[in-house]
Amino acid sequence: MAKVLIMASDGFEQSELFVPLEKLKGAGHDVTVAAPEAGTIKAWDKDDWGKSVPADKAIADVDALGYDALVLPGGVINPDNLRKDETAVALIRSFADAGKPVAAICHAPWLLVEAGLAQGRRLTSYDSIRTDMKNAGAEVVDEKVVVDRGVITSRNPDDLDAFVGAIEEALR
Repeated sequence: MAKVLIMASDGFEQSELFVPLEKLKGAGHDVTVAAPEAGTIKAWDKDDWGKSVPADKAIADVDALGYDALVLPGGVINPDNLRKDETAVALIRSFADAGKPVAAICHAPWLLVEAGLAQGRRLTSYDSIRTDMKNAGAEVVDEKVVVDRGVITSRNPDDLDAFVGAIEEALR
């Protein structure tokens, strides 16, 4: 059983948090949700606000050493909020520096750019941010899931099965 951290803020893409949360828990992993503040965060679901999820911890209270992997759901709002949060970006870096898997889907690879993890890596993302990824020095491809030196990326909710599969493989 691995300990997995999902980091998100209000505006996360609903399926991109709930599917990994449910599948990883279903596989027996201990999954914690962290947000800028402990409490509740609300999803964005297609064109309106969606379900809420409890945030077990504040990002500032999380230490990467206590976890085996980090999952970053997308949505437009969520990663845009988190990439301005120095504590969140530092936490992403600490997972990568410790050699622990960092998984980002959809718009969440923006966070990889902010954390300095895109340069020289083969990545995928939502199509509208691929220029940002290229400008940050990534080799951008259009594939369901890409794994490069501990960083796992996927394009959109249609890729969730492959995304979660790659996370589970990295945890083995």
